[in-house]
Amino acid sequence: MKHVDVLVVGGGVAGCIFALTCPSELDVMVIDKKNCDSSYGFEKPCGGLLSDDAQKSLAKLGLTLPLSVLVNPQIFAVKTMDANSNLTRFYQRFYINIHRHRFDCWLASLIKDKVTYVSDSLVINIQHKDDHSIVTYKTNNQTMDVSCTTLIGADGAASIVRKSFTNKPIRQYLAIQEHAKAKDIQAQLSCFFDGSITNSYGWASVKDDSLIYGVALPLDQTQSRFDKFKEMIKSYNIPIDEVIKKEACLVNCPSSPFQIVNGQNNVVLIGEAAGFVSPSSLEGISYAMDSAILASKSFQNNTFTLKKYRKLTFKLKGKIALKNIKSIVLFTPWIRKLVLLSKIKSIRIETFK
Repeated sequence: MKHVDVLVVGGGVAGCIFALTCPSELDVMVIDKKNCDSSYGFEKPCGGLLSDDAQKSLAKLGLTLPLSVLVNPQIFAVKTMDANSNLTRFYQRFYINIHRHRFDCWLASLIKDKVTYVSDSLVINIQHKDDHSIVTYKTNNQTMDVSCTTLIGADGAASIVRKSFTNKPIRQYLAIQEHAKAKDIQAQLSCFFDGSITNSYGWASVKDDSLIYGVALPLDQTQSRFDKFKEMIKSYNIPIDEVIKKEACLVNCPSSPFQIVNGQNNVVLIGEAAGFVSPSSLEGISYAMDSAILASKSFQNNTFTLKKYRKLTFKLKGKIALKNIKSIVLFTPWIRKLVLLSKIKSIRIETFK
């Protein structure tokens, strides 16, 4: 059986940034279920926006985005629509509009010469021993085993690594998203609130020739809620024609920093698997990068120190606690109405011929 120093389950943002920044002396293997060399297979459902925090994290790593990752258009404001109060406001935002799958594949390309990268593979079982873990995965119709001294879980909200050692609950939503042909629609980023559909929010944006719209839903009556969401956005004159594809995934949304799990013994969680996600916006890319970097810094003499990782992520958990307060403002209808009525930080869109 092959043995490596560090095994990373998940080659998304968190997994790739960890592999990119971890000590070079370590023998690292990354198992990823997507295949960047094929037009078929897993793609992460995502709104595909880089927040200013995510941009800052990339800048600190000295990384610059290739043009192939960007999509048209680049938008400088978000149109916020509240169905409960029937109010609409525009707010300036500094997002970069990206193609999420191409972004993930670009990150994967940065690590392929540094680590053993196994794509188009699925982890099916994990066993924890006293001083190592054994991971079983399927690749090319074969079942393989690999052991590791340190196991990194970077496998998102449905993390098999997290489930392998803890049953600590975390608040979750089901994000359902569809891609449709972008016909006769003004290119804009839209944000929707309707308490009768969800206590989170919905979104819509244009990416090249596609309209992408979705919503984070409580884990009950999801299809009927999504159907109602589609009817709502149609009422805002957003045409939905010729649906190309539909996708869904679980989304972690910690209601408290205490729902975040750093790890146990030789097992470490980073990114959304740990619970590092903004409760107010569900933004996870910046948290994935930041937690991955902190995990990389938690090695002492090439040995992972969980105590150090917990200490380093203390500020990140504090940031999530503040985002929880913000989420109360955003998702409480009467408070949100007051904020929209105040017009604080909103901008006026000028119309001209």
